Amino acid sequence: MVSLGCPKNLVDSERILTKLRSDGYALSADYAGADVVLVNTCGFLDSAKEESLEAIGEAIAENGRVIVTGCFGKEAEVIRARFPDVLAITGAHQYEEVVGAVHVAAPIPPSAYLNLVPDAGLKLTPRHYSYLKISEGCNHRCAFCIIPSLRGDLVSRRPDAILREAEKLVAAGTKELLVISQDTSAYGVDIRKEPRMWKGREIVPHMTDLARALGRIAPWVRLHYVYPYPHVDQVIPLMAEGLVLPYLDIPFQHASRSVLKAMRRPANEAKVLERIRGWREICPDIAIRSTFITGFPGETDADFEYLLDWLDEAQLDRVGAFRFEPVQGAAANSLPGAVPEEVKEERYARFMAKSAAISAAKLRAKVGRALDVIIDAVDAETAGATGRSTADAPEIDGEVHLRDAGHLAQGDIVKVMIEDADEHDLFGAPVPRMAG
Repeated sequence: MVSLGCPKNLVDSERILTKLRSDGYALSADYAGADVVLVNTCGFLDSAKEESLEAIGEAIAENGRVIVTGCFGKEAEVIRARFPDVLAITGAHQYEEVVGAVHVAAPIPPSAYLNLVPDAGLKLTPRHYSYLKISEGCNHRCAFCIIPSLRGDLVSRRPDAILREAEKLVAAGTKELLVISQDTSAYGVDIRKEPRMWKGREIVPHMTDLARALGRIAPWVRLHYVYPYPHVDQVIPLMAEGLVLPYLDIPFQHASRSVLKAMRRPANEAKVLERIRGWREICPDIAIRSTFITGFPGETDADFEYLLDWLDEAQLDRVGAFRFEPVQGAAANSLPGAVPEEVKEERYARFMAKSAAISAAKLRAKVGRALDVIIDAVDAETAGATGRSTADAPEIDGEVHLRDAGHLAQGDIVKVMIEDADEHDLFGAPVPRMAG
């Protein structure tokens, strides 16, 4: 299995592998040992499509028997034009079609019933953290995005099914649940009148109710892909109580009203700043991460300067940026005012320099504090370890590098005294446990 793209794709890969394992298949560590290769593609940007095509080409060159799935599968004719020998192509979250294609390409072993699957299913992440997908699709129609055409409108999972999966994951060793979807704050709008019973309590399919219930199951619960709807305010007290990690991943994309309007995004940036201040009053340790687009069609110098000033005011903890890239099928492609590539690059560089300076200052302020850290890896030879604070999601945010930590194990959650910091990472040592 070659899995590309976002964590939502990774969850799809895990589901496919879990079903195949229950049918008696095993996962090969390399191309040579595989009867068939699955490539789960990303089709969000043209650069992602090219990466997917390269992965398919490598799989064909190394093995020859390839099944393609994922978002890019929507453009089967493009894939077939480049690779006519691909065995089958399916779209995003079409699990049964993928499994059926594998059954045809490599028929089920006769003793499938002997191959047991863990209750939590097969995972592509370390044992101590797991992605928990709560819905598919999206109801928004942002001008730069084609996700709804790839994955459809919002379809929420039943809350009791989500909680049951969370319990299985925690029982199997998960310490941190990373809640993902295309729009986490919209969870349940399609099934809002369908509450479910869970352990004697009625659970309403709503982000706040779900987050509270998950907080009672897992030590750490982290919320990703949150739109700043008004009801997000209700989650902040749960963070202050310690039920949910003080972390919000909100893709603001821009701050200029005119650019946000062209993007078809919510455009009340002043109210957002006011709400961020309110969130920090309730939960001072809240970490806010976001992504932005520079060089969107029609973005003027004034728009960009406004974005930099807004960033100064917002003081977001973790920030990423993308240079605008036309995506086939996106409404933004027909907008006037294309920004020259060299201007996109210059704005991107200035934006990242500004965000790095803010990050460095915020991390320096943590020096001398004791923070909770989850351990991702331990090096027995050097007695060092790498972990993450509550402000750091795996793969996308910073890390905490520890000395004198050889006694720790992956998945431990420990207090760490922070001794130093750079632009993105923290450095420290575990706080010794008191005797008795």
